[in-house]
Amino acid sequence: MKVSKFGRVGVLAGGPSNEREISLRSGKAVHEALIQERVNSIFIDVRDDIRSVIRDYKMDVAFIALHGRFGEDGTLQGILEEAGIPYTGSGKIASRLAIDKIASKKLFIEKAIPVPRYIAFEKDELSFGIRRLEDAFFLGLPIVVKPQLEGSSIGLSIVRQKSDLTDAVEKAFEYGERAIIEEYIDGRELTVGILDDEPLPVIEIVARERVYDYKAKYTDPETKYICPAPIDTAIFEKAKEFGMLSHKALGCISFSRIDMMMDAEGDLFVLEVNTIPGMTERSLLPKAAQAIGLNFSQLCIKLIENVFKIGKV
Repeated sequence: MKVSKFGRVGVLAGGPSNEREISLRSGKAVHEALIQERVNSIFIDVRDDIRSVIRDYKMDVAFIALHGRFGEDGTLQGILEEAGIPYTGSGKIASRLAIDKIASKKLFIEKAIPVPRYIAFEKDELSFGIRRLEDAFFLGLPIVVKPQLEGSSIGLSIVRQKSDLTDAVEKAFEYGERAIIEEYIDGRELTVGILDDEPLPVIEIVARERVYDYKAKYTDPETKYICPAPIDTAIFEKAKEFGMLSHKALGCISFSRIDMMMDAEGDLFVLEVNTIPGMTERSLLPKAAQAIGLNFSQLCIKLIENVFKIGKV
């Protein structure tokens, strides 16, 4: 497909979420790649009413590079659908499910996809004494605490002693009314990218502090990404299988990225699905695509081509 047939591609980035700065980096990288490929591309920093942006910029296709809420929770997708503008990635329902760590875990369990044991807490339950945080200690220590709806490890804490749990939950509640307390899987962190609704090679993430938090993801030069992951062949294929099953369970289309852990016994546990994975120089989907011979610019073009292939245009 000739890139001229794309029309005007609006790269939507920024937005109001806590992942705004990372989103701007993704969007600028995508925009520069599209310009190099001679695509009629315009970079749009979404600050104000998105409906005004759509009206003013008159784009033919939207390349969504907004991470976190608004861009990754189905809101933006719904607005674009109302405006009749096709867009990259999954639809509004799949997006809404994927960003919700509680809803997605329930679906994974229904589909026999392994996940860490967890408890979901609502702020009001604790405020009125309906439930007690001590209920979570059956998961053992350490345990992981995170907000229901944030990405990029924002609001995440690893609790290693009981006295730290209250502060960790309060931190998570700064980002919403529901939080999840999850079993800590001591092992190796893996991620599986999906492209053209097929799994890419598995990547292993090696963080300096063994915690792939915000710092490790975006600023620590010591974080390493190994692709393909140096793991047993059977586990490698099982990780790809779980990635594909998770992608399908939420109704995702075209592309996504699935994060998971592998424990000392080689058992895998799916953590979450990212419907708008990062598109920066440190990002994982581009690294996995590179492993099958697609450079960054080619990946960006393919994501737009998929909009046409799956009938969004």
